[in-house]
Amino acid sequence: MPTERVELRRLAALATATLSPPPGRGRIVLALTCGIVVHLAFAAAVLAMISAMFSGMSRSFGTVPWPWAALTNALLILQFPLVHSVLLTRRGGHWLGRLIPGPHGATLATTTYAIIASVELLALFVCWTPTGVIWWKAEGIVFWMITAAYAASWLLLMKASFDAGAEVQSGALGWMSLMADRRPVFPDMPVRGLFRLIRQPIYAAFALTLWTVPVWTPDQLAIAICYTAYCLLAPRLKERRFAARYGERFHRYRRSVPYVVPRLAARRPDAGAD
Repeated sequence: MPTERVELRRLAALATATLSPPPGRGRIVLALTCGIVVHLAFAAAVLAMISAMFSGMSRSFGTVPWPWAALTNALLILQFPLVHSVLLTRRGGHWLGRLIPGPHGATLATTTYAIIASVELLALFVCWTPTGVIWWKAEGIVFWMITAAYAASWLLLMKASFDAGAEVQSGALGWMSLMADRRPVFPDMPVRGLFRLIRQPIYAAFALTLWTVPVWTPDQLAIAICYTAYCLLAPRLKERRFAARYGERFHRYRRSVPYVVPRLAARRPDAGAD
């Protein structure tokens, strides 16, 4: 009998070991799941944004009756910059690190942040209730010229995002770091590409997308005014963080490179010098 019990325990232990996942499988599954979610959400948000603004915000799925639609639309406008800015604070970063339970929340913080930002933008451009008023719609050659400018603005935004570090902007840094089982390594302070011309090319390019649309409505004007103000003011907080992180190196860069409007003859930034 004792021998049989020992054998049964051995078989049970062997079965448990066989059914248990290999070490690291849970981490890899979590990383891949977050990667799929963040990139799908990011792509959906960008496509919704491009499509909605191209029509001057005259086409969306919101059906809130007026005048309540005005309040709903205002909340949709405000929720992105407010949450976006709060999450970039130190306290917001700690909260992001704890949003996903378990030991990997901090590693996935940038991915979680990108998911939240994408969902917010998707909500804005999908849930917007249009006024139904169209002030002006480009036609003929003017339509194609403005469309080309709109496409160029988005290409500039893509270029600026890559110059800043596409893995951070897209949320890939977190889940790819978890896949590799290492701590996220953030890109260095960006000074190359469009960052040679202005300090905030991402915000400047995004502002351009707001104004180079072929259809103008009260809806588009509200979006353009509010988010242009955000693009001018929000980077001030970002630059405070950069000043604290990079010190004199960032101060030299700030002295040599303008904020959002490039100089006619831009000076070469000396931020890379140690």
